[in-house]
This record gives sequence, structure tokens and C-alpha cells, in this order.
Amino acid sequence: MRGKGAGIGPGEDETVLVPDFDNDAVALRALLADRARLALLNEATEQIGTSLDLGATCAELARFAVPRFADLASVEILPPEALPTEATVGTGPLRMRRTALEVVSTLLPGTETSPAPAEWVRHQRGCPTAQCLESGQAFLSHQRSGRQGRESAEDWSCEVGTGAGAASVLIVPLRAGGLPIGVLSLLRAAPSAAFDDDTEAIQAVADRAARGIDNARRYAVAQDLTMALQGALLADPGSPHANVDLASRYLPCGTSAMVGGDWFETIRLSFGRTLLVIGDVMGHGVEAAVDMSAYRTLLRYVAATDLPPHRILRQLDHLTARSDATRPATCLLALVEPARQRCTFASAGHPPPTLLRPDGPAALLSVPTGPPLGTGLGDYEAVVHSLDPEQVLLLYTDGLVERRTEDIDASLARLTRLRRPLPGESLEDLLDHVLGTVTPATPDDDIAVLAARIHH
Repeated sequence: MRGKGAGIGPGEDETVLVPDFDNDAVALRALLADRARLALLNEATEQIGTSLDLGATCAELARFAVPRFADLASVEILPPEALPTEATVGTGPLRMRRTALEVVSTLLPGTETSPAPAEWVRHQRGCPTAQCLESGQAFLSHQRSGRQGRESAEDWSCEVGTGAGAASVLIVPLRAGGLPIGVLSLLRAAPSAAFDDDTEAIQAVADRAARGIDNARRYAVAQDLTMALQGALLADPGSPHANVDLASRYLPCGTSAMVGGDWFETIRLSFGRTLLVIGDVMGHGVEAAVDMSAYRTLLRYVAATDLPPHRILRQLDHLTARSDATRPATCLLALVEPARQRCTFASAGHPPPTLLRPDGPAALLSVPTGPPLGTGLGDYEAVVHSLDPEQVLLLYTDGLVERRTEDIDASLARLTRLRRPLPGESLEDLLDHVLGTVTPATPDDDIAVLAARIHH
């Protein structure tokens, strides 16, 4: 049993612990700083890089920085040909694309929107931007610079149309994979505080944003490459016989998806006949464009044997099914014979052709549909339809009519409501009407269209 007063004071073998308030306060401040930093980075992750559009991603970074960190923010990206493969960025003047510019309204009196970013900006070697890219470290200045160049805070103010003085300029590198891809430049106008305490946080945000910018940049480079490749491969179709008028269009769906493998072709055959071709390789990207070129090459080779359309498809299916590297593709062939005023069709899983008539409504022509090319299951049939000189034959890929939320029959029925060809109307004008009437507001796929009309 404890004696009187037991537990009130320390015993002989007990140690009294005196709280270290100074160290605890430091630890608490560090913990709160870490929590604030994580919250900032989480917010940056949610707001920056919401799409694979390079301009939009850079604009999101600029908007995140203004007015949170600065009164003005500019994002500049090195062009693909200037991106370094080592730690240095080479020699000579720096040519960068300014992809975003954000300014607080107080710097632009009477203006509700930020100025549009310039297309290209050149920087001389040794300037702050070049130093930032070379060293991989932030450049910080608290003084008004007398140097010529847009790194001068005063020049920045003049550039955006304001005479505000500059308290501080900060330029931080945008890095991906340890290599610079651009810079984030920030300005604080007097009497704002300097950037000293915020540099580390701003660099952390820039590093986080650089991942999204690099992904968007790579996507844009790949899309441009694919577009250029497909543009080279999808040359104008061959010249038909003089008794066939022809018009064609190719419309990429834009930035929502990579360009695909849509193609069209015309091949002259003997006795005044012309073979019209339209096809669509499954998938998107460089691989689909390359496969599209392979199909076009094979088609020209097989068509030169003068086989009927359904046997051409059988040969194509047989040849492509032997290669696992070639993707399946839909295809529609139309053998036009002006002298006999008829057209023979064969389809490998492709949407049916449409006939626009001056004396009646547009009609979807019935064509037996076989499996896509490259499956090895090809058993195709041919069907013959009459084709009068004033009628227009319309071949197209599914991007023209398909809607994600709509049944394909309803989409195809939209073609039957196209107006009749006008007397003397060119095929180019008619295609303008077709595309303006039927094309989805936001296409989910590329669109290829081929229009043909025979005459004596």
C-alpha cells in the first residue's frame, strides 16, 4: 500500500523529462509544410494535364501559377528538333514556342482576358532562360534588368502592355526524364514579395506539370508524324478514265484520337472501266497508316490481274491473312462501266454505297457484306447496280455517319435524306453539301469520302 503523498513527485530512481518546445515547434512546422506541399502537388495533379493537348496543358500550368504564385506566367517549350539528348541544349540561339501566357487583370487595365501567346521566341546564349536550361536550376532576379531581351522584367511589362515595375522574376526549368523540355517564367510586379520562399514549391509544381506537358508533347509529335506519313501515303487517287468524274475528301478527326487508316483509290482498267476503292484499317496511329499503305499496294497488284471485284477481295484477304503484322480492314470495291451504265460492287465489312439521284431520293444500295480483309474468312459476293450519267455514287468510311450513342441503321438513314444533285453542280460542291449535312459535330473517327459520276 502506497504511503501518504505517493506518486506526487519523482522517486529516487525516476527521471523527469522536460518538454523540448523548440524542437517540437520545428518538427510541427516541418510537418505542416510537408502537408501543404503535398496538398499543393495534389491540386496541381488534378488541374494540370487533364488532356493530351499540348496548348491546353501549358495553359493549365499558367492558370495554376497566376495569381497563386505570380502576376504573370509564361510557358515556353523547346521544339522537337531542339530537344536535347544529353544534359546540354547545344549551341546557338534558343528558339522556343511560347504555348501559354497568363496575366492578372490588374496588369492589364481595361482588359478581361490575357494576351494571346506568341508563336515563337528567340533567346540569346547567356540570357537567363538559356542559363536556366543549361544548368537545370531556377534563375531568380530581384532587380530591374538593363539587359536587352524579354528576360528583363521591364521588357516583360512592356510586352503585355503594362508599365508595372517588377519586384522579382523567376524562371524554372520544365524537365522530363532528367532533360529540359522548356521553362516556366514568372513575374511579380512591385510591391509584391520576392520569390525566395516559394522557389522550391514552384519547382515542385513545374516538375509535376512537366510530366503532363511531356506526354502531350510526345502525343503531338506522334500525331504530326502519323499525319505526315498518312498524307504521303494517301496521295490523290489515280486518274480515272475520261468518262468518269471524281471528287474525294479526307478529314482527320482532330486531336481527340490519332489519325487512322482510312484510304481511297481509283484504278484504270481496260475497256474504259474504272475500279473505285474505299477502305478503313482498324485502329489508329502510325501502324494503321502503314497497314493502309500495304493494302493499297496489294490492291493495285491484284487489280492489275483484271479479276472481278469479289475475287479481288478474296485474293486480298488470302494474302493479308498470311501476315500477322497486318491489321484487319474493311473495304468496298466498285467497278464502274460507263459504256454499260452499270457498277459492280463487292464489300468486305464496309458500309454500303449511297446513290444520289436527280429524279428521286438518295438510296443505300444493297451489297452483300463479307468479313473484313485479313481474317482469312473471306467469301465475298458481287452485285450489279445500274448507274445513270446524272447519278452520283458516294463511297465513304464509317466516320461520316457513325455516332457513339446511335444505332448504325439510324446513322445510315441520315444519308437517304441528302438532297438531290443540282443541275450542273460540280462534285466538289456536292461533297461540301454532304459533309456539311451529315458529318458529326465532333467526329469520333477519320472521314474519307469518294464521289463519282459517269458521262458519255
